[in-house]
Amino acid sequence: MKFLQLIRYQNLLLIALMQFVFRYGFLKHQELPLTLYDWQYGLLVLATLLIAAGGYVINDIMDQETDRTNKPGKVIVGQSISEATAYNWYFGLNIAGMLIGYYLADFVNKTSFFGIFIISSALLYLYATSLKQMAVVGNVIVALILAFSVIIIGMFDIIPLFPYVSLEQSANMKVLLSILLDYAIFAFVINLMREIVKDAEDMEGDDKEGMRTLPVIIGITKTTRLVFGIGLLATALLLWYINDNLMNNQLYTAVIYSLITVIGPMVFFLIKIWNASTKNDFRLLSAVLKYIILFGILSVIVITYNIKANG
Repeated sequence: MKFLQLIRYQNLLLIALMQFVFRYGFLKHQELPLTLYDWQYGLLVLATLLIAAGGYVINDIMDQETDRTNKPGKVIVGQSISEATAYNWYFGLNIAGMLIGYYLADFVNKTSFFGIFIISSALLYLYATSLKQMAVVGNVIVALILAFSVIIIGMFDIIPLFPYVSLEQSANMKVLLSILLDYAIFAFVINLMREIVKDAEDMEGDDKEGMRTLPVIIGITKTTRLVFGIGLLATALLLWYINDNLMNNQLYTAVIYSLITVIGPMVFFLIKIWNASTKNDFRLLSAVLKYIILFGILSVIVITYNIKANG
């Protein structure tokens, strides 16, 4: 159980759900060929989770002191699990993820795609050891990793087939890639906000350890105003996207779903973030953003079936 807490299994489940939803709730319904067999796609998901889990382990190794202040009841490395054991898990998870990633890149005849696993692992290591102490930079890195877990689907399941399909299929596949990119941007922005909110929640311990996170540098009030501004812009863009891509195509079920499960919580977030000041406030807001990501990703299923019902 302690190991599951160490690798943040709930966050890993969110990534796995997201990747399975995009393939089996969206791509599989498009009547277009996909590169990977089902079991190979399972390996792609596994490789992604292994690299992400390794990132959580190295982060906990490096965060032992700050976690004793910020999360005294949840410290694992150095208490329930020794630092040496944690390092063994870190190297084991990354090596396994890299080996699977190389096999998949070789299978699709795109060995350069192996680089995304190397880059992701390196970024997570740099984040844990140094970049997280730099205002905004660390937040961007973590948000990018979640976006990569969406982009990697198109890299391995769609792009390798372009030389072998008709022009019409190629055009339709480009549309699918653009949709995946839209969702990747959505995941990046919302997760960026969440990482800044989590820094606000952990400000006390970060300040004590000399970490230069955004809340430490500019204070809680300015941080909440900045996140409010990002959230307001994101909400406006989401409303435009819903109107332009769903409402104009008469996908009313998807419109209603998006307004209730994404826009509604975003409005709640904007109201609460303006005056947020305590750990409990930021913990709640972090959870709200996680659910916005979850229901935002699930919207692709609603949209897919709404299109089929209209067709």
